[in-house]
Amino acid sequence: MRDFLEFEKPLKELEERLEKLKKSGSERKALPRLIRILQNRLTKMEQEIFGNLTPWQQTQIARHPQRPSILDYMKHMCEDFVELHGDRTFGDDKAVVGGFATFRGRSICVIGHEKGQSFKERVKRNFGMANPEGYRKALRLMQLAEKFKRPVVTFIDTPGAYPGIGAEERGQARAIARNLFAMSRLKVPVVAIITGEGGSGGALGLGVADRIVMLEHSIYSVISPEGCAAILWEDATKTQAAAAALKMTGVELLKLGIADEVVPEPLGGAHRDVERISQALAQTLHVQLNQLLTTSTDQLLANRYEKFRQMAALADT
Repeated sequence: MRDFLEFEKPLKELEERLEKLKKSGSERKALPRLIRILQNRLTKMEQEIFGNLTPWQQTQIARHPQRPSILDYMKHMCEDFVELHGDRTFGDDKAVVGGFATFRGRSICVIGHEKGQSFKERVKRNFGMANPEGYRKALRLMQLAEKFKRPVVTFIDTPGAYPGIGAEERGQARAIARNLFAMSRLKVPVVAIITGEGGSGGALGLGVADRIVMLEHSIYSVISPEGCAAILWEDATKTQAAAAALKMTGVELLKLGIADEVVPEPLGGAHRDVERISQALAQTLHVQLNQLLTTSTDQLLANRYEKFRQMAALADT
C-alpha cells in the first residue's frame, strides 16, 4: 500500500475512486469511458503537482518512508553483493551498510546509509543516523577498496549523524573528520549518490567524491529546514521559507556547481518505480565510472582537490 504525503491527498481520492470502479464488476457500458476520464484526470493532476514542487515538498519526497534505500538499489543494480561488518574497534553500526559487489562486470566497493522500511527496521537502523563506528566501518572498506584498486560508490540518505551522548563519547566528530581527510586522498575513483536526504556532517562523512550525483527529489544541505527555521527565526512555521533559502535541491546545487548530475525520477518519486530509477541510476553510474577510470591517479586527486576548493569559494560569496 502506498503512503501519500499531505500535498498528494487529492491524488489519493482519485486513485481510490478508480480502484473502486475497476473492482466493481459492473457491466455498465459507460464504465470503461468513466475509468478513462478519471485516469486522464489523475495523470493531468500528477503532472501539475509534481511539475511545480516547492523545495519543502521535495524535502518531503526525499524523506518518504517508502523511498528506495541502498539495499534496494543493490538488488536492482549489482550482482554478488557481499556485505562486510564491523569497525574492528567497537561494533557493527546497522545504519551504515557496506561491502563489495559486481556492477556491470566491474568490481566496486559500495557504502551507504540504510534507513529501513518498516518501523521495526527503522529502529534497528537508527533511522539512518550513523554512529562513529559506522563511519569507521566505511573508512575500513574504503581503505580496502584503495588497496585492491576498486572504485568506491557511496549512497547517501541520512538526516545527519547520530547526536547521542554515547556517539560523542566514542568520537563522532573525529570519525567524520577522519573520513573527510581520507576520502580527499583516496587513490581510486569515488562517486557519491544522494538518494534521499543528505544532511549535515552525517552526509559529508561519505560525501567527499570526484562526482556528486543527486536524484531529482533528493536534498543536500548543512542543516535541515526545521533546524534552520529554529535558529534563524525561532519559528517552526518558517520551515518552508528555510527550505527555499537553503537551496538544497538537485537543480539548485547543479547550478551552484556542487552537484555534477541530477538523475530524473519517475513521476511522483523514486518509490513509485524502483526498477526504473535503478536503471537510470545504473546508467549514470556506468558513464561516470568510465570517465573517472580513464583518469590518472595524480590527475584524479588534483581534480578532486580543485572541486572542493571551488566549493569553498562559494561559501565566501
